[in-house]
Amino acid sequence: MSLDYNLTETQKQIVELARKVSKEQILPVRAELDETGEFPWKVLKVLADVGLFGVYIPEEYGGLGFGNFENCLVVEELSKVCIGISVSFAASGLGAYPILLFGSEEQKKKYLPDIAAGTKLAAFGITESGAGSDAGAIRTVAIRNGESYVLNGVKQWITNAGEAEIYSVIAKTDKSKGARGASAFIVEKGTPGFDFGKKENKLGIRASATRELIFEDCSIPKENLIGREGTGFIVAMKNFDQTRSGIAAQAVGLAQGALNEAIVYAHERRTFGKAIISHQAVQHMLADMATQVEAARALTYQSARCCDSGAKDMSKYSSMAKMFASDVCMKVTVDAVQIFGGYGYMKEYPVEKMMRDAKILQIYEGTNQIQRSVIGQFLIKEAAGKRVV
Repeated sequence: MSLDYNLTETQKQIVELARKVSKEQILPVRAELDETGEFPWKVLKVLADVGLFGVYIPEEYGGLGFGNFENCLVVEELSKVCIGISVSFAASGLGAYPILLFGSEEQKKKYLPDIAAGTKLAAFGITESGAGSDAGAIRTVAIRNGESYVLNGVKQWITNAGEAEIYSVIAKTDKSKGARGASAFIVEKGTPGFDFGKKENKLGIRASATRELIFEDCSIPKENLIGREGTGFIVAMKNFDQTRSGIAAQAVGLAQGALNEAIVYAHERRTFGKAIISHQAVQHMLADMATQVEAARALTYQSARCCDSGAKDMSKYSSMAKMFASDVCMKVTVDAVQIFGGYGYMKEYPVEKMMRDAKILQIYEGTNQIQRSVIGQFLIKEAAGKRVV
């Protein structure tokens, strides 16, 4: 049991629905999908059928009209069982938020209903081989040519690439302006000149699809520009403000799942004539794990609520939540393997997969070192603002 976070009855129903899908649809297939790397289309269809893809999308665009917080509740529940599947779900939001936050009314009406219905997945493309944490160093370009933009370049390590139909892509429209010369575009799968690289063979989240986006003289209508030219970096950062709470929710869910497994095992495993949970050393490990998970959950929930309120310092709190929760998740999953002992190292038990899956949470959507820099910059500005001159 976790703390009571004053969820409404509707929010509790959303949690129960996500939990039911996790138990009935994800749990039976998570090990097989991890082994084969098959994309979880069957599970995603179930999530679409029950309406969970549209949790954060306004009703006028076919969604349920809730917010970041409710979406995080769904992501947390799915992640308790498998973040390889939960990230495939959540990454569609990463691709949708640029349209939701900055898109024109025409763009919202054209793309959001299909994303809300789960009939089309979305994805977000900013990372490149030389532009990961340094997002301002992107080299993909979009050159205006009459009524079109022509894209050239390669995006790397894009979640849902090749599976998604709708892509929000950041490209340079003016290379002389650095980050201020970046713009955001919508690119549809099947557009001539738009292709995908091979599916990456990853340590964890193996059920998710990670590929390159390859643009070779890819021409898109000028109407596919999101917002104005030169605002692409702002679009990307505001997008991450929303979705980093979702990464934190993945971390909380995964950590809780590992803790649950460790507790059950500690009750069942016997050494020296008694269950290992009766040993003080194991109790202390579990106590630390439980405390850390609950602290991460509290920060994550507050961060998501902060995003929904439109607070001006949401960037700081979403970075805090992402950083803290993913660090907690890495530690908790490692400790879960330790509690299982030698069995924890074997694929027959789920905690070795959980430990492998956890690592990416400290890396994608901005490494935790970058999150610390973001938080530090906020603290510098806050301190400067309070100085008496």
